[in-house]
Amino acid sequence: MRVGISVTDFSWNQPVAEMGATVARIARRADEAGFDSLWTMDHFFQIRISGRPPESPMPEAYTTLAYLAALTRRIRLGVCVTSVAYRHPGVLVKTATTVDVLSGGRTIFGVGAGAPFDRLPDGLAPRDVETYGLGIPMPPLAERFERLEEVLQIAHRMWSDDESPYEGRHYQLARPLNSPKALQRPHPPIMVGGSGERRTLRLVAQYADMCNLFDLPGTGFRDDLAHKLDVLRRHCADVGRDYDEIEKTTATFYDPADVGALVDHLRELAAIGIDHVLLGTGGPWDEPGLDALASVVDEIHAIPVPAREGALPR
Repeated sequence: MRVGISVTDFSWNQPVAEMGATVARIARRADEAGFDSLWTMDHFFQIRISGRPPESPMPEAYTTLAYLAALTRRIRLGVCVTSVAYRHPGVLVKTATTVDVLSGGRTIFGVGAGAPFDRLPDGLAPRDVETYGLGIPMPPLAERFERLEEVLQIAHRMWSDDESPYEGRHYQLARPLNSPKALQRPHPPIMVGGSGERRTLRLVAQYADMCNLFDLPGTGFRDDLAHKLDVLRRHCADVGRDYDEIEKTTATFYDPADVGALVDHLRELAAIGIDHVLLGTGGPWDEPGLDALASVVDEIHAIPVPAREGALPR
């Protein structure tokens, strides 16, 4: 099993001027300890699930990812996941490609439809939500899924040698030129985030190398993982895709005070087919929490998962 950490809470009790050095220590420790992946999240305001107010510090995802790339040598890097509405696809693919080239071929391209609703949930004021606060256009969810499929098509086009015009319903690219090319071949792994059974998991089967599901109890984001993987398997059969080619990831919580419980839970996840876990904590990462995780990283790597063709190398 693979293990990564998500750096999503930047609310350390320190001056903002010290944030860069703190993030650097976390990134280097994760790299040196043998963790497999390091993730940011694509938000401009802090989100409610974190328990922090929207004003809590939230650096931009791809700028942070580039900084992490410069600080590390082997760990894989991704945004979990890019909201399809936030960036034009040509610029988005170019951005991910740049990080891949400059990192020596370590980018994972994570993308999804964005917030799973059309109207604000109860208790959220527009001024506390990034799309309203920053004036970001946010199409209805059904349209965002249409756009997500076009983004995936454009990514495959730009990571190939085909520069012919792309004519979609929402995006038109006269020449999807992408130079320099990504270092990874045929392209950086594509991860589609979300667990919607009708649209999201079909897009995984058709276009992606990785899925990302939810194992976050108490948040409203906890999937029946075995069921979701069965749905993905059926979509793969429908589109003629080998299910075992797809890396199955999930986001889950980590309590540094009980690494034994974490390892036991990861064994349960592996038994139902999860290959890769993305860990978050109940607050910002610190060195004791990283050290505790590092103490069991070899044990996590030894957890058996089904053999798959096309698996990402460690």
